[in-house]
Amino acid sequence: MGKKARDLGIKIGKLPTGKKNCITDVKGVRVGHVTLDYELEKEGDYACTGVTAILPHGGNLFQNKVTAASYVINGFGKSAGLIQVNELGVIESPIMLTNTFSVPQVTQGTLEYMLDNNEDIGIKTGTINIVVGECNDSHLNSIRACPVKPEHAKEAIEKASNEAAKEGAVGAGKGMICFGYKGGIGSSSRIVKVENTDMSFTVGCMVLTNFGKSSEFLKENYISSNAQPESTISPTDGSIMIVLATDAPLSSRQLTRVIKRCSVGLGRTGSYFAHGSGDVVIGFTIAHDIQHSTNKVIESHTQLREDHPIMNELFAAAAETTEEAIINSLTQAETTTGRNGNIVHAYEFIK
Repeated sequence: MGKKARDLGIKIGKLPTGKKNCITDVKGVRVGHVTLDYELEKEGDYACTGVTAILPHGGNLFQNKVTAASYVINGFGKSAGLIQVNELGVIESPIMLTNTFSVPQVTQGTLEYMLDNNEDIGIKTGTINIVVGECNDSHLNSIRACPVKPEHAKEAIEKASNEAAKEGAVGAGKGMICFGYKGGIGSSSRIVKVENTDMSFTVGCMVLTNFGKSSEFLKENYISSNAQPESTISPTDGSIMIVLATDAPLSSRQLTRVIKRCSVGLGRTGSYFAHGSGDVVIGFTIAHDIQHSTNKVIESHTQLREDHPIMNELFAAAAETTEEAIINSLTQAETTTGRNGNIVHAYEFIK
């Protein structure tokens, strides 16, 4: 693994980072990866892909849901579960990331995991909404071979921990390309303090980067070496999945306002949300414990005042964490060889 952007002298934004500068700085959030990296039976075929699981907390996610929202910046994507997230304003499963053709398998594996841990689903209570996001890793990965299986999704969930998550060419990011260089998983966090109080909130972001055709913007705006290996141009416009977590008490509508600002951070890196780009944000707050089974007719949730200055700070945090997470996905990626011997070089940042 390479170094975080800050270790290379690249400082993004003005807000302070969390202790780990990772989405797991938000209390209870867990991340797990399964990385596939091996030759397949057919000559030239290679598994260069994986699964990443993001758990809002370490408990039973179906029985104790979290307030959530999603926002589609550009909708060229094949994600699962976002319609219900926006309709009901909650997430009740791990958030899973993988490659485009593995959404069905990862959905199946996550469903099996949740059914194993909730005997009432589909019998004594309703069904469950599994959330899966994707990007196309077909330059390095033999995507038609569908090497990701349901058991890989289960394994990623079971491996999830609240430690600083691995970044770069790991998990769902193993085969991804960003600005023609090796991208993948990146993460960052911010601490937002409320003036004249001892109150503060944490905002964490994790991205799966697979977008951008030109590295010129990187060379002009971030520290890099003078001599770069030749970039690999992605055959499509590319995509990005952005997952934003916070402990700030927000309603689903307020959360939507916050996660929209992730597009600001994405734009700062040079993306213009291309025609064929699937740019999707999924956000959640751990501030509310929404119990699946209750006899309550009325439930009360605390939320921030809409016109308090803290909302602007949360907007800034969303933009900053997204931008830094994207750059971290590049600084920590490694040169990777995949399908048919295709090579994608790591982008060389200098300290």
